[in-house]
Amino acid sequence: MANHVVDLDQENFGSLKQQIAKIFEESLRLTVPDELDVEPAIASCQNPKFGDYQCNNAMGLWSKVKGKGTQFKGPQPIGQAIIKNLPSSEIIDSCSIAGPGFVNVVLSQKWIAKSIQRMLVNGIETWAPKLPVKRAVVDFSSPNIAKEMHVGHLRSTIIGDTLARMLEYSNVNVLRRNHVGDWGTQFGMLIEYLFEMFPNGQVNDQAIGDLEAFYKASKQRFDSDPAFKERAQQAVVSLQGGEERYRTAWTHICEISRRGYERVYERLGVELEEKGESFYNPYIPGALELLSKHGLIEESEGARVIFIEGKNIPLIVVKRDGGYNYASTDLAALWYRLNEEKAEWIIYVTDVGQREHFEMVFMAAKRAGWLPAEDNKYPKASHVGFGLVLGEDGKRFRTRSTETVKLVDLLDEAKSRCKTVLIERGKADEWTEEELDRTAEAVGYGAVKYADLKNNRTTNYTFNFDQMLNDKGNTAVYLLYAHARICSIIRRSGKDIEELKKVGTLELAHSDERVLGLHLLQFAEIVEEASTNLLPNVLCEYLYNLSEDFTRFYTNCQVVGSAEETSRLLLCEATAVVMRKCFHLLGITPVYKI
Repeated sequence: MANHVVDLDQENFGSLKQQIAKIFEESLRLTVPDELDVEPAIASCQNPKFGDYQCNNAMGLWSKVKGKGTQFKGPQPIGQAIIKNLPSSEIIDSCSIAGPGFVNVVLSQKWIAKSIQRMLVNGIETWAPKLPVKRAVVDFSSPNIAKEMHVGHLRSTIIGDTLARMLEYSNVNVLRRNHVGDWGTQFGMLIEYLFEMFPNGQVNDQAIGDLEAFYKASKQRFDSDPAFKERAQQAVVSLQGGEERYRTAWTHICEISRRGYERVYERLGVELEEKGESFYNPYIPGALELLSKHGLIEESEGARVIFIEGKNIPLIVVKRDGGYNYASTDLAALWYRLNEEKAEWIIYVTDVGQREHFEMVFMAAKRAGWLPAEDNKYPKASHVGFGLVLGEDGKRFRTRSTETVKLVDLLDEAKSRCKTVLIERGKADEWTEEELDRTAEAVGYGAVKYADLKNNRTTNYTFNFDQMLNDKGNTAVYLLYAHARICSIIRRSGKDIEELKKVGTLELAHSDERVLGLHLLQFAEIVEEASTNLLPNVLCEYLYNLSEDFTRFYTNCQVVGSAEETSRLLLCEATAVVMRKCFHLLGITPVYKI
């Protein structure tokens, strides 16, 4: 290796992969000084017997430089030159060449141990990855007013919350947006029905009762009574015109709905700021005016539309009757998020069925110059689609009476099943009622979240309580118990772990210790990959593999009472810290005893 030194302040350098890339970047500048746009191609080794990471630039560079009078005779000599030009660094232990110039890298065991120990002292926040954006909007959950939240909203709420948490951990300022359906023609019928039920205008929640039933009753009137239908359509005009009596009724219906959602969000530990469809209404004319100026809006069959290349149907932005629709609202919201909220990345979490709609909205924004034409440039907009929740019959998940399953009921059942199991295990005698309740909630809600998040979000998944509450296999229950076991190992040692962090030294002498140590150190790049590709299942897979690596280490390496006790307790604590951060990012509450 060359004798110049690359300065890496590990506290601020992001992921391990980024740190290795930084070292190879120095070497590439020296190896091929004329190729200025070369990015280091770093990947972790698939087969650990070759090394920990590899640099895969030699082949690509050879195809660039051959025929340009280069001194190199092929990709392998380029690989050798890359090794020779590496700055000296405490990170890398050794390098070797494989095949046509792949550079395999073995990391320094001492450095891995030192990095983990530094994290234990300074906190896991120092392992946050570096992302290329500072501010993002995550638009998720977004139920419709006057309808109960059902199992379909579960996926958007859970996936959106995890994406927001990963970005927040990566020091991105995240605006969590609940784009509720609080505007539109259905409000005419709801308000008109409200006036019929409460002619004196004195409305109370108890009298309305179940909002869903209220919605259905008003819909029935709308469909069967032409005079009511006409009054309802007129009510929409009065509401949109801002008449006070109508605005008040609308506010009241939204308020009752909101209280229902809050119960769900509270159970799930999800925070959202509501900016519903109504919020963007005043911005629609201005947004459409801007699109018109770019010549994007055309008349078609009485409506105003935007034709999108490669799509058979146009994007309707003003309906025949002059009213606005989803597309007009979504374009205004996109404009607002880019210009008023100054977001660099806008992420929409909805079911896959809406993918085409968002593709068309984004393409219109690109044509208007609101978004750059290239997908890898910022600001950018991304649609995060997800599949259906299926019942065990393989059809859409419903109750016996073919109703969609209410989310509150689902969460309550998960909790009560967990509580039953804990009582059967005799925990009611050992724990207070509050501890029992808290653990049942953490495990029950965690199980529901993890069962969803561990799948690739684009696929449908089958909702099955028995599977998700199983304490074996890739489930939240198994992982929460694994974490509790690590905590109990540390407690059993009788040692003060905070004290050990200051005075003890971590060493990774046994091969299973090194495997676990390297896996811990890869946490940042996993969060980076999961955030960049908007795939929470990548983090779930990492967490499950981490607990497997820990089990192997614990099976083969005695902790308490061994000569290496201090070092191994520190490794246990580091594993618990990283597991807890994974749980936090997945919105799961950790359990410390079981």
